[in-house]
Amino acid sequence: MELWIAASVAAALFQTVRFMLQKHLSGLSLSAAGATFARFVYSAPLALLCLAVYLSLAPNGIVPPAAAFWLFGMVGGVAQIVATVCTVLLFKRRNFAVGITFIKVEVLLTALIGIVVLGDAVSGLGMAAIIVGVAGVLVLSGPSDTGTGGFLRRVVSPSAALGLTAGALFGVSAVSYRGASLEIASIDPFLRALVTLAAVTTMQMMAMAVWLRFREVGEIRRVVHAWRGAVWIGLTSMAGSFCWFTAFTLQNAAYVKAVGQIELIFAIVGSVVFFRERISAREWLGMALLSASILVLVLVL
Repeated sequence: MELWIAASVAAALFQTVRFMLQKHLSGLSLSAAGATFARFVYSAPLALLCLAVYLSLAPNGIVPPAAAFWLFGMVGGVAQIVATVCTVLLFKRRNFAVGITFIKVEVLLTALIGIVVLGDAVSGLGMAAIIVGVAGVLVLSGPSDTGTGGFLRRVVSPSAALGLTAGALFGVSAVSYRGASLEIASIDPFLRALVTLAAVTTMQMMAMAVWLRFREVGEIRRVVHAWRGAVWIGLTSMAGSFCWFTAFTLQNAAYVKAVGQIELIFAIVGSVVFFRERISAREWLGMALLSASILVLVLVL
């Protein structure tokens, strides 16, 4: 198995664990921005420490990144912050199934953005596999009509708007992070990933600290007081981000995100194991389509 595939699967697993922790720790009473800040404030220091240790062991140093690296990093960091806030708001809504569906079609948006911004190529077979994977996501996410207003009403609902916005911005962040990592003058994918991770998470932590200081007085204190639970969110976030960045360094962001859709299978398995929920025929079909999509990508790339 190629390294980028293993990194993508590991990233999806860490992300699933982080979402499960966020669900379990939903009683922390943090705002959407505060919950997003917790993700960065508890991961940035560790990312910087890991980079310092890795550089001390590396035979060669690193050339300071050019301006393009910081531009890609800032664009990706801001996009991820806003997308994460939208996702947290989405999780706080009672009716968010369709919104989740729209978030998970981010892989198509990532492919389109990658083609336009970085000139990444997506083969016909690769695009077909991505579309099959999105179909699996749509099936897993449930029927499109709740019987309370029809499909159109759900598409224009606030939940759908949050989901679409989050999906689009996650696509922007994925492509931007790939662009940033490619600007680092090194053939070591782990060094590229660590430098990008440390730089981006530090910028995100600082930006969110300034925002909360002036816009949500007292929220930083609440995040600090919630450290016993929030620190695990930060740790799993850092591990997942490192794996994402490693994969982005090695492969087209659209393909990485496509393989990363295995997160939905992890989520369903987690539901069965921890919450004793049953898997329906629809969910089995969705997992089959998603597995077929990932298998094709693994075999042809």
